[in-house]
Amino acid sequence: MTDERIQGLRECRKEYGITQTELAKRAGITRTYLNDLESGRSPLAESMETKLKDTLERLNPDSGLNMLIDYVRIRFRTTDTKYVVEQVLGIKMEHMLHEDFGYYGYEEHYEFGHVLVMASVDEDKGTLLELKGQGSRQFEGIMEAQGRNWYDFFLQCVNEKCVFKRVDFAINDIRGILDIPDLTEKCSKEECISVFRTFKSYRSGELIRRDEKLGMGNTLYIGSLKSDVYFCLYEKDYEQYVKHGIPLDEVPVKNRFEIRLMNERAEHAIMDLLEHRNADYTAFGIINRYARFVDRNDTKAREDWEVNDRWAWFLGENRNRLKLTSDPKPYSLRHTLNWLSHQVCPTWKMVKELDLVLGTNVLAEMLDSAQLSKRHEKLLEQCQMDIQDVISKEWM
Repeated sequence: MTDERIQGLRECRKEYGITQTELAKRAGITRTYLNDLESGRSPLAESMETKLKDTLERLNPDSGLNMLIDYVRIRFRTTDTKYVVEQVLGIKMEHMLHEDFGYYGYEEHYEFGHVLVMASVDEDKGTLLELKGQGSRQFEGIMEAQGRNWYDFFLQCVNEKCVFKRVDFAINDIRGILDIPDLTEKCSKEECISVFRTFKSYRSGELIRRDEKLGMGNTLYIGSLKSDVYFCLYEKDYEQYVKHGIPLDEVPVKNRFEIRLMNERAEHAIMDLLEHRNADYTAFGIINRYARFVDRNDTKAREDWEVNDRWAWFLGENRNRLKLTSDPKPYSLRHTLNWLSHQVCPTWKMVKELDLVLGTNVLAEMLDSAQLSKRHEKLLEQCQMDIQDVISKEWM
């Protein structure tokens, strides 16, 4: 009877459209030996099973990586906020929530969900757009309804002669190509050859069990957080577990590699992205410029140490090209609901129990007397709006 393990490997190979000859060559064994394994004529050792699994993942037609724009901060050389909102972002000004305070030295700001626009009468400051992670996802949904993408948006920003203050590229590692603890150890052992002079490693989150081992989420910063370019690598599945209680095996992204760029570095990256329309070329061009992980070989000079095999896989060896993707999501009050769940609900439940014990009606009376502010009413309006009603007429 054929071992179920080799049967699974054989089915995986066929699903990926890989021949025995190609798999054997990549794994460093003969086709005859692989054929004997798949037919059950030769026993499958644990070490060979691991090698074949690793090789198959490298040959997976789905590269296991994608790239998102995860943070954007852009300054427009105009104090005409309405122009930026309606002509550049394509959102009707009437649906923006106005607040008479701002950030980064701006006097006021407008927001639609997590899309923030800072305003000032100072021409040197102009108008500032900020899209954090959720804001980027929300804006992707708006752009999708407008029939455009990040390339279209960035090109318009360039034509507006804007200033790119910060852009973050987030590379999602879906299949666990990266090993953050191992890369951290390599930094400690000086097996990271980099123009950066610093790195920092953190372990955070709850103590949880994975593969029968205890551990916590790991984060590795390569480069100074004060510089105009640095990298942040962290275990995304642990982050989602800690923040939202999502089981590790249900999180679609295992690790995340963030390229954080400020000022001229951000502008150069955007111009390169627009010129080549190739996220792989731009992202890994930046990574290769600043760092590479190698394997120690004391018989050679450090600069001649060979690139680590797993790092080479991440950089592009035997995988498909990285693409710039989007993950559009509508605006939601998730952060507010999370705050309610963790900060308010325990007290709410206590008062409810107290009402039952004392025969009072304090909780209901508090709800009846509560009044929604204009901000709350605007947020309710934004949450209920159809995306087509949000788009300004110039983009319909």
